[in-house]
Amino acid sequence: MAGIDSETPIPSEIKLHQKSRRLEIIYASESFSLDFEYLRVFTPSAEARGHGPGQETLQTGKREVILERIEPVGTYALRLVFSDGHDSGLYSWDLLYNLAKHHDELWAEYLKQIEAQGLSRDVDSSSRLAAGGSCGHHH
Repeated sequence: MAGIDSETPIPSEIKLHQKSRRLEIIYASESFSLDFEYLRVFTPSAEARGHGPGQETLQTGKREVILERIEPVGTYALRLVFSDGHDSGLYSWDLLYNLAKHHDELWAEYLKQIEAQGLSRDVDSSSRLAAGGSCGHHH
């Protein structure tokens, strides 16, 4: 967990809002509300990020994904379980905070990549299994 230390902001409360499809993350002095799709496309899992630079797989077709449940992982992270079966990404406290703080620029870059590659937020073209490949781990 790169970056987790005594300075890492840890949420005081986390609320799952199914109707609005958002995860609310509350800190001592600020709070954020992150869309399920955003959290899913920025999963830290090896399936999406790869095992090294240049192995990333752009996540597509996640507009309607639901965050079904949140599972704590020790005292340092959350496992988010999504309706598309994805549950292998561990969202550490530092990752969640960075996703929240940099939402606008990360989301804008994601939309730019989707458009540049002629992909869609509604059609899943990111599945390695659908493409006949796998990274060799169970996801």
